[in-house]
Amino acid sequence: MRAERERRESILIAEGQKQSAILVAEGKKQSMILEAEAEKEAAVQKAKGEAEAILEVQKAKADGLRMLKEAGADAAVIKLRSLEAFEVAANGQATKIIVPSDMQNLAGVVTSVAEIAKTK
Repeated sequence: MRAERERRESILIAEGQKQSAILVAEGKKQSMILEAEAEKEAAVQKAKGEAEAILEVQKAKADGLRMLKEAGADAAVIKLRSLEAFEVAANGQATKIIVPSDMQNLAGVVTSVAEIAKTK
């Protein structure tokens, strides 16, 4: 009788340990799934934020150009904007800067660079 009780006790302990291991594994699995979903959602939200930021910058540039056009910008304003664009280009990572021999052609260079940027 005692041997039978010990056998049943051993069986119950083994089944308890088995259930415990199963529950721990299921918990780890669920945790990993939730972490992966959280990382995915974070990446999606980050990409959406970056896309919205790019869109806002482009809208601001378009608004600026629209205001210049509506103001009837003359050659002096266009040259000033060209010089500003040249300043931005000069502050970049470039190791070489092409400067036209006559600064009057700078507006043409900036326009050309803008057109190249649009196609890329």
